[in-house]
Amino acid sequence: MAKIRVSYEYSEAEDKSIRLGLFLIACGILSLFILGFCWLSPTLQSLQSKPANCTVVSVLRPEEMFECVFTCGADCKGTSLYPCLQIFVNNSESNSVALLHFDEQQLVLNPKCSYVPPCERDNQKNKDNVLLWEDYFTKEVSSQSFTCFFNQQRRPDDVLWQRSHDTSVLLHCVLWPMVSLLLGTLIVLLTVCARSLAVRAEALQKRKCSYEVCQDLSITTSDRRGNKPGDLLATNSDPELSSPSRTLPLFEVPVRRRDREH
Repeated sequence: MAKIRVSYEYSEAEDKSIRLGLFLIACGILSLFILGFCWLSPTLQSLQSKPANCTVVSVLRPEEMFECVFTCGADCKGTSLYPCLQIFVNNSESNSVALLHFDEQQLVLNPKCSYVPPCERDNQKNKDNVLLWEDYFTKEVSSQSFTCFFNQQRRPDDVLWQRSHDTSVLLHCVLWPMVSLLLGTLIVLLTVCARSLAVRAEALQKRKCSYEVCQDLSITTSDRRGNKPGDLLATNSDPELSSPSRTLPLFEVPVRRRDREH
């Protein structure tokens, strides 16, 4: 029996779906690396800070001024000045005095000050923003205990008012790349499986058709080989039927008895 050949080539729609799946897989892997380096590592470092109870010890405003960069348009930039605010708190974890910072970004931006205001073009506006925080910690928080975040290994002399990143950032950094990766893999697998099933169905259909054709050919061949020897003898035993000159009437006319006597 000849071997049945089936085409394994993908159609245009199947080819596009496989390309889409591979694109989603590549985007998932690439975004996992990018988000891992840009967001995941700082988030893990931020989550290493342990919560602690802090109380305000002193609030100082030195005479030193610091520069900040403001923007006033697409190609407009400039520098302005803001006063430094220093808030010292007592940390319950280490039982020592530490400098309070608003968050990790401001700690990196200016490790000497507790608060860096949004940079404005007017120096007076920057000073007013700093004075608002000074009044808040001097009048409202001075006698109260609040939650701060402390990292003994990285910065034992600094505490944070709040974290820059939380667990939601960690969730998004892992969730969306994995969704893209799994979705692309699912599209590719479904397309390949669908094509494989189509090829098997086509192969079964060709086998069925070839079997029916072979069966018809065998029946036709047996008919062409002729009848059995017994049938041939039975046909040739009657000379009247076998004689070509003998013709049978289509209709036999009945003859009455009287006509026969005459």
